[in-house]
Amino acid sequence: MAVGHQHMHDHLHLGNQEGRMSLQILATLLGGTLLLCAFAARFIYDSPMHSDLLAAGAAVLLGMPLVVGSARDLIEGHMHFQELIALAVLAAIVKGAYLEAGSVAFFTIISVLIESRTALGAQASIESLIKITPTRARKLAEGQEQEVDAAVLRPGDTVRVRPGDNIPADGIVLRGTSTVNQASITGESIPAEKSEGEDVFSGTINLTGVMDIEVTKAGQDTTLGRVKELIVQAEATRIPILRVIDRYSAWYTPTILMIVGIVLFLTVRKDPDGAWDRAIAMLVIACPCSLILATPTAMVAALSAAARLGVLVKSVLDLESARNLTAMIFDKTGTLTTGELEVTRLSPATGVEAVDLLRAAAAVEQNSRHPVARAVTAVARKARLNLPEPADFSEAAGKGVSAKVDGQKVLVGRPEWFIGSHAQSRLDTASEAWVKQAIEGPDAEGLSVLVVVRDGKLLGWIGLADNTRAEAPAAIDRLRELGLKRIFIVTGDRESVAKRVAGQMHTEYKAQVLPQQKLEMVDELKAAGHRVAVVGDGVNDAPALAAGDVSIAMGAAGSDVAIHSATIALMNNNLNRIPFLIDLSRRTYAVIMQNMLIGLVFILLFGGLAVAGKIAPWLAAVLHLLSGVLVIFNSARLVRAGEEIEHAEAQIGRGGSGRGALRLRPTSPPALPAGALAQVQ
Repeated sequence: MAVGHQHMHDHLHLGNQEGRMSLQILATLLGGTLLLCAFAARFIYDSPMHSDLLAAGAAVLLGMPLVVGSARDLIEGHMHFQELIALAVLAAIVKGAYLEAGSVAFFTIISVLIESRTALGAQASIESLIKITPTRARKLAEGQEQEVDAAVLRPGDTVRVRPGDNIPADGIVLRGTSTVNQASITGESIPAEKSEGEDVFSGTINLTGVMDIEVTKAGQDTTLGRVKELIVQAEATRIPILRVIDRYSAWYTPTILMIVGIVLFLTVRKDPDGAWDRAIAMLVIACPCSLILATPTAMVAALSAAARLGVLVKSVLDLESARNLTAMIFDKTGTLTTGELEVTRLSPATGVEAVDLLRAAAAVEQNSRHPVARAVTAVARKARLNLPEPADFSEAAGKGVSAKVDGQKVLVGRPEWFIGSHAQSRLDTASEAWVKQAIEGPDAEGLSVLVVVRDGKLLGWIGLADNTRAEAPAAIDRLRELGLKRIFIVTGDRESVAKRVAGQMHTEYKAQVLPQQKLEMVDELKAAGHRVAVVGDGVNDAPALAAGDVSIAMGAAGSDVAIHSATIALMNNNLNRIPFLIDLSRRTYAVIMQNMLIGLVFILLFGGLAVAGKIAPWLAAVLHLLSGVLVIFNSARLVRAGEEIEHAEAQIGRGGSGRGALRLRPTSPPALPAGALAQVQ
């Protein structure tokens, strides 16, 4: 909201407190009643005394807050738009036109009340969407439940959540299974299944079962707390057009006063009463409230619609920038694919048991949060392998991980980390030849491959498969319809894997790409004149995300890295939010332009009529109110953006299909291949 308009709210004591607004409404109703009585008295009594007394009371009650507030600003050296209205009211009082003074003040206050109510309504809408964290929790201490204030929860505490309860903090399910409505965080209408070891978020609703949850984050550190912080941060930012309005606001009021003074000087001798009426009407019409409201009302409505679908925009600048995108770079794993990898093949080297290969790899990978690591660890636990704690763990982004397991150094990573001229951990010639032959053979076709090495000895390789998201092809097609000219898939995986996914999406691709090479791709596209968006999981893509004109983190719920590394965070993994975001950006810009046109036409058209003496002061006040209301309702149309997506997802939920595409995580670990499982047993 522009500075001038915010000051008008301050003068009228119309802050974000409902109590103050209620008092202002009561004062306005009392002043309006006096004004109506004054109009009635003019027709009932022959003498104007009764009408003037009532109208004077209304003018003082309604107009003095404006006059006093403006005078205080002038004394403090501030110049804002509301001085125009205050001067109009003061001029009418001095002239003895109390009915006109009361009418102008009354309709101005009504306009501001509507605008303030709209702003409060948008805030309340966003707050209800993200659901305020429960104030009470059932904490487990020595096996006994005790009800405590949710604010006293700390990481490591255990809480019990029953069906119908709101989850009081972020945590991990220790015991129990349930279905959880996560719409307040992810924007997904379909509930997610939760079982032991899965993450849950503060403010979400437990629907079916009883769960014991270990608290990992509490209070403002929770995902819900960060969501609130992002929304407040976004509302506080300003797009360039608002900064332009603020820059020239100090010149606007003196210019209008000069024009009004010239008109008054030229007409006052011929028609004193008419000249003052023209001046008052011009001052009221010239107050550019509709222009001031044009951008913030549209942006608040758009942010509300985006938050409802789990799209969190850190700055309105990013929402505004999304409309100009011409190129997009997608990370593959966890973005275009589900990220729910399954181990489909264990290929131990000669003389190595499959159990030993899997145990060594999973022991190192259990400290990594990469989707590949989770898949390897999950299958090892499914096979009930005892995994030792690794020491000296380190992770090379886009390459692999290493650690000491039982005193031996184990490395798990992509083949390029071990073979080739740029390999950092070279294998002997025989092992390198074996790896090359294996991964180029038919058994590894289309699979992501991890090579496992222990103390320089090759243990074998593990093959993983990752399916593309069901909604991905339609989302990519929609992006093309929106005018994106270049769409890339980049991955650290092998050529065959990247080619398979790109073939399903009909996009360009680059395989075996390191994080630094992703950054170079962004720079090349920007140098070619493209406006580039980078979409990733926020873990290995931080450099590229930082370089993009717009950066989008997928599945950011619960991930601090994803929320902080991107300018826009998608709290769920549904790709249809990306074309929705671009479409919302363009619709928001169109609404802002419409609002600006409404404001300009109002000032120029009715300002001209006021100069010509065709508009009375009270009518100018009514028109002032109508222009603001028209802008507000035009912006409010954006609140409903995305309803078609919600409706489609609700239909899928009722039909019982498509759950897998929307769920954040699998409900159970992937199964170990039958042959390998037999060896493990």
